[in-house]
Amino acid sequence: MSLLENIRGPRDVKALDTEDLTELAEEIRHFLVHAVARTGGHLGPNLGVVELTIALHRAFDSPADRVLWDTGHQSYVHKLLTGRQDFSKLRGKGGLSGYPSREESEHDVIENSHASTVLGWADGLAKANQVLGRWNRHVVAVIGDGALTGGMAWEALNNIAAAKDRPLIIVVNDNERSYAPTIGGLADHLATLRTTDGYERFLSWGKDAVQSVPVLGKPLYESLHGAKKGFKDAFAPQGMFEDLGLKYLGPIDGHDIEAVESALRKAKRFHGPVLVHCRTEKGRGYQPALEDEADRFHTVGVMNPLTCEPLAPAAGRSWTSVFGDEMLRIGSERPDVVAITAAMLHPVGLTKFAAAYPDRVWDVGIAEQHAATSAAGLATGGLHPVFAVYATFLNRAFDQVLMDVALHKCGVTFVLDRAGVTGTDGASHNGMWDMSILQVVPGLRIAAPRDADQLRAQLREALDVDDAPTVIRFPKETVGEPLPATAKIGGMDVIGGPGPEEEPAEVLLVAVGTMAPVCLAAAELLTARGTSCTVLDPRWVKPVDEALPAYAARHRVVAVVEDNSRTGGVGSAVAQALRDAEVDVPVRTFGIPEQFLPHAKRGEVLADLGLTPAEIAGRISAALARKEVTAAAPAAAGRTSKARKENDA
Repeated sequence: MSLLENIRGPRDVKALDTEDLTELAEEIRHFLVHAVARTGGHLGPNLGVVELTIALHRAFDSPADRVLWDTGHQSYVHKLLTGRQDFSKLRGKGGLSGYPSREESEHDVIENSHASTVLGWADGLAKANQVLGRWNRHVVAVIGDGALTGGMAWEALNNIAAAKDRPLIIVVNDNERSYAPTIGGLADHLATLRTTDGYERFLSWGKDAVQSVPVLGKPLYESLHGAKKGFKDAFAPQGMFEDLGLKYLGPIDGHDIEAVESALRKAKRFHGPVLVHCRTEKGRGYQPALEDEADRFHTVGVMNPLTCEPLAPAAGRSWTSVFGDEMLRIGSERPDVVAITAAMLHPVGLTKFAAAYPDRVWDVGIAEQHAATSAAGLATGGLHPVFAVYATFLNRAFDQVLMDVALHKCGVTFVLDRAGVTGTDGASHNGMWDMSILQVVPGLRIAAPRDADQLRAQLREALDVDDAPTVIRFPKETVGEPLPATAKIGGMDVIGGPGPEEEPAEVLLVAVGTMAPVCLAAAELLTARGTSCTVLDPRWVKPVDEALPAYAARHRVVAVVEDNSRTGGVGSAVAQALRDAEVDVPVRTFGIPEQFLPHAKRGEVLADLGLTPAEIAGRISAALARKEVTAAAPAAAGRTSKARKENDA
C-alpha cells in the first residue's frame, strides 16, 4: 500500500518519518495528474503546493487550527491529506467540490473561490480567538501572489498589522502567477525578494570578514549590524511588510518540506502577525504543465495524462472565442476601443486583442473594483473601454458600476463571461445574479445574445453607446447554431411562431439569451398539444422594450425564461412593465430560485431547476388549464343559481 493510501487525516501526515515525505509528495503529484485528467479541474495550482500543504499539516493541528485557502482551487492536496481521496467525480454531481466545502469536511473553513478574501476571514477568526481566550489556536491564511493584487487583501493587511499581539500567520504562495504571470507593483516587489537569496550569505561572510579585522573588527561589525534594517531594505526590500508591522520570514523554497515546516513552526511561536514568503512553481513535477506558457495547466479538461490530448472531441466554438475574434476585428476598425481584464486575459478571450494592440489592453490584477473605476476614467478621457470579466466577479464591483460609471454616464462596456449556470465550479462561480443586481442601475443596458451572430452584432451596438454603461452576457459553453429572426417587433426578434401581422398565439415565450433553444423546443411541445406559441428574443433585456407590453396583451399568458435569479430578474422587469402599461396578462417566470446551486454539469443543474423544454411546456399547460377553470367558474355558478330558482318556482 502506498503512503498516500494510508493517509486518513493530518495525524497520519505528522506520523511520517522525514525521509518519507519526498516519496509522499511524488505519490500526490502522480495521483493528481491522473485523477484530474479523468475529470478535468485545476491541475497546475495544486501541483505547485504539494510540499507546502504537507508542511502546513505537519506544523499545525487542523481543524483546531484554522487553515484557510485563497483561492480555494489550490486545495486539492489539502483534501487528500484530510481523508478525501475519492476524486472519481471531482466537480461532478455528488462528487467532491473543486473548492473547499464545509459540507465535505470539518477541515474546510471557507468555501473560497473569489480571490483576495482570505485575509479578511483570517483577521476575523484571529479576533474571535483573542476575545474568547483561545490562545492555543492558530489561524493560517494561504494566499497566492496573484490574490495579493486585490484591494481587499490590503485592506485586511492594514488591520492585521495593527494588532501586534494577535497571532496570525500569512503564507504567501508566490508562484509568480494567478492564471497568467502576476502583473503590477506588488509582483515587482516580490520578484525583488525572490532574487536576493545572496543577502544572508553576504551578511554571514561580512560577519566573519569584518570581525577578523584587528582591534576595530568587533565594534565595526556591531555598527554595521545596527544598520541591518537599512541593508535589508537595499538588498531585499521585505521592509514593506515589516513597516506594516508584519514579521517577515523568507523567501523560502516552497518545495523544501523541512525548510517550510521549520519556518511555519517559527511563525507559530511568534505572538503576533507573521508573513511567511514561500516560492513555488505552478505545475511542478509535470513537464507538459511547465511548458504551457499560457497558464501552466491552470485548468484542464478530460485528457490523456501522457499525451495531454483531450479524450473527447471539441463540441464546437466557445462564446469566449467568438467574443475574442470580434474584439480583434473591432480593434482594427476603432482605435478608441481599449480592453481591461482582472488577471484573466486568456480566460476571457482577450489574448488576440492584446497581441495585436498591446498598448490598448490593461491587466489590473484581481481588482474588479479598480477596473470598473479605471474604465470610467478611460471613457471620460475619450476612449471606449471593454471590461471583460466573469459574471460572478462583477458582483464585487457593483458600487463602482453604479456610482462611478453609471452616475457619470460613462460609455463603458462590461462583457460578462460565464453568465448564467456554469456548473462544475460550484455555487460561487454561477453567474446567476448579474441581471438582477444590474436592474437597479439607472441608464444601464443589458444585452443577452442568443447566438454568435447576435453576440457580434450586440457587441457593436454596445460600443456605439457613449453616454451609459452597457453589458453583454454569455455562458460557459459552446455556441449553438444560428437562430434567425422571422420578424421584428420594436427592437426585438420573433424567432418562432406567428409574426406580428398574423393571428396571435395563445402563449408568448420570452427567451432570454441562450435559453432561446430551450424555448423553441418548449414551443414545439406546446404546439403538438394544440397550444400555439410565439417565441420572442428581446435581445436587450434592460430596459424592457417599449413595444413588449402592447404585444404581450395579444396573448393569454406570457412566460419569461432566463438562466438568472427569478428574484429581480428579467421576468420581474417584464411583469413590472406590463403592470405599468396596465396590461392584465399573467406572467410566468422560469429561472433560478434564491439558493446556492451545487456543483454539477450545466445541463444537470438546469434539469434540476426545471429549465428544460418538457418542464417548461408542462407548467405552461397547467397554467392555461387553471386559467380556463377560473374563467369557467363564475359562469358555472350563475347557471347553478338559475336552475335553483326554476326548481323553487
